[in-house]
Amino acid sequence: MSDVLALVEARLRTALGEPDARAAVTFLGTDRVEVLRFLDGDVVRYATLGMSAQPMADPTAVLADPLRGPRAELVLTVRAGRADTDKVLRPLAVLAASPQVEGLVVAPGASLDTGEPLWPGAPFTSVLVAESGGLVPDLELDEPMDPVRFLPLLPMTPNEAAWKRVQGAAALEERWLRHGTDLRDPLRSGVPLG
Repeated sequence: MSDVLALVEARLRTALGEPDARAAVTFLGTDRVEVLRFLDGDVVRYATLGMSAQPMADPTAVLADPLRGPRAELVLTVRAGRADTDKVLRPLAVLAASPQVEGLVVAPGASLDTGEPLWPGAPFTSVLVAESGGLVPDLELDEPMDPVRFLPLLPMTPNEAAWKRVQGAAALEERWLRHGTDLRDPLRSGVPLG
């Protein structure tokens, strides 16, 4: 499966340029997950590398298919220089390892919770998984493997996460849009939910 990761890294470099830093995290019983950092003007992007090595399996399946099933990597974009966002590396790696550790299938519309601030002083402890295909195009793999999707992560405040659980992801995204919320601002306050 290292071939898949080589293709994934090549796609990330094509879409985002050369990473200026990378860190690796290994959790007991899981494959290594790397987080690559890409600087692009006034924004910094963090992308996982390793989550797509294995397809995500339905936790109710008796046997996991080694080839078929959704594959993904996570991409977080924030404004540079406003907060110590490099501390997001470990929480991102934890989220990327969650399919292996918890049997989660990460898909657009899902909420992922870290249980702690994404970086020191961050008002966010969870993220909304957005649709792939924008910043980094999906990566087609040889049949019968599913393509690798590069899923953007949108940080959510605890109130936004609770509201999203009741109202749904589309309603929260529409509210962000209506209020002109800068989702890349690492210090932004929550959107009005009243």
